[in-house]
Amino acid sequence: LCEELHAEGAKLFVTDINDDAIINIVEKTSATAVSTNEIMGLEVDVLAPCALGAGLNSKTIPNLRTTIIAGAANNQLAQDKHGVELIKRGILYAPDYVINAGGIMNIANEIHGRAVSTAKGMKDVESIYNVLLEIYHKADTEGRPTGEISDEIARAKIKRISQNRAQKTKAA
Repeated sequence: LCEELHAEGAKLFVTDINDDAIINIVEKTSATAVSTNEIMGLEVDVLAPCALGAGLNSKTIPNLRTTIIAGAANNQLAQDKHGVELIKRGILYAPDYVINAGGIMNIANEIHGRAVSTAKGMKDVESIYNVLLEIYHKADTEGRPTGEISDEIARAKIKRISQNRAQKTKAA
């Protein structure tokens, strides 16, 4: 992520519990290294938590100085209530399992024996953008957290798939 953002001209601030990882990315991208305590309070356009879960919690959220959170860490919100806190702060949250769906898409294709070209794989990953737009629109319209909306969409899709499988099994 850092290398791609650097290539696009982003100014980066990084931290990690592993000093070697920090040194490596600073050398590759000219990022500014900061402490793990400092990172959540920096004034940044996008905060990308990409490691440990539950980093967005009642202690860290009041210190956030960002407008967007979009990271690869799983379970970034310590509790569902933190999605509401982000709304109150005017922070747009990209639900972790939505923006991380590319890997699962690839695995699903492999499990089902579908050989996927790089172009097809990229098209699948690019579809995540439209899903996020749907989530953001619904969350904005209804004044609800993006995590709550994405959970509802996921449950509805799972239900639909289960019903379709049950119908196919019945028909067979």
